[in-house]
Amino acid sequence: MGKGGGCLPINIKIQRVRLPLPPHRRDRTYIPPPAAPRRPPRPVRIYVVFYSMYGHVRLLARAVQRGVGSVPGALAILLRVPETLPPAVLARMGALKSAAEMEEIPVADPDGLPDADAFLFGFPARYGAMAAQMQAFFDSTAPLCRHQRLAGKPAGFFVSTGTQCGGQETTAWTAITQLAHHGMLFVPIGYTFREGMFEMEELRGGSPYGAGVFAGDGSRPPSHLELALAEHQGKYMATLVKRMVHGADAS
Repeated sequence: MGKGGGCLPINIKIQRVRLPLPPHRRDRTYIPPPAAPRRPPRPVRIYVVFYSMYGHVRLLARAVQRGVGSVPGALAILLRVPETLPPAVLARMGALKSAAEMEEIPVADPDGLPDADAFLFGFPARYGAMAAQMQAFFDSTAPLCRHQRLAGKPAGFFVSTGTQCGGQETTAWTAITQLAHHGMLFVPIGYTFREGMFEMEELRGGSPYGAGVFAGDGSRPPSHLELALAEHQGKYMATLVKRMVHGADAS
């Protein structure tokens, strides 16, 4: 600009520069993608494997199955142990009718046992120990025992005896040897049935080892209290197994 020359026009081009947003503004404008839906945990599988000659243990097994099924996320699979006596012998013992009633229940296959998360085994007593049919089934699991395919799996027992002194406790605790060789975990019910375990006015089978029934000469069916104890055992086992499989927060 000279003296008296006035103002000279100056053309200046202004270029806009896009500056990056400050970190705190970037964070506020970021929208995270939606989280993938969480898959519900698979149901735990509890095999209820039993032998029953006159139907008493079968009725307990059904009650155990109901107890397992009452726990959300738990599935009870009912399986029967093969009969080893010929029909002629069963007929002489008056057990043919009961055997026919169980034909709809699948026979337990030892090779399929590793698919279970836990077991509840039921059987009648013979001289204070498990019946030979159940023992034969456990004998057939020797290949699983050799390779410890069932190690770490929880298991419990429910039993039937003819009398009060027929082995409600010994029938269960002598069967623990089977679990020990497999490396399985014995789960008793203790006194978790609470007041029902202290009932003194009503005849009741069962013990801290597991549910039970007094069959007498075979004509006495399980009482409501005995069936309730069996159902409690199924529910109790299912609750524990869910915690073991899915963690302490499983409900």
